[in-house]
Amino acid sequence: MQRMNVAEVAPQAYQAVLGLEKYVRANVGHTVLALVKLRASMLNGCAFCVDMHSRDALAAGESDRRLFAVATWREAPFFDERERTALALTDAVTRLGEHGVPDDVWDAAAKVWSEKELADLLVAIATINVWNRIAVTCRNDLPTDV
Repeated sequence: MQRMNVAEVAPQAYQAVLGLEKYVRANVGHTVLALVKLRASMLNGCAFCVDMHSRDALAAGESDRRLFAVATWREAPFFDERERTALALTDAVTRLGEHGVPDDVWDAAAKVWSEKELADLLVAIATINVWNRIAVTCRNDLPTDV
């Protein structure tokens, strides 16, 4: 059962996060953004976001095979180098531990993404993690009418 609707209880906070969302949608490629959102949502155990982002990606033409493979992206042959570095960075930022993001993960991403692209990718990863934490904590209900 849903605990709270943050958009109703704290609309200004919700709008602030939505501002980040609008920024990343305008500045990160749709395909990579979909993969990042799905991967972070999987790692965070956010059923609401996994459902939403997988349905959105399918509707935008992403293949179901690639979406299923996001769970095991390291072993799957379906992702190019930029997508792989984005997924690796997503894993490292989402699972941010005591030692932060490893240099090898950052360096690999910095080799294939420009500095601006990398900054935008980092903001995208941070943004989906904010959404996941809100949705998981508030127990956002999955839609039943899809």
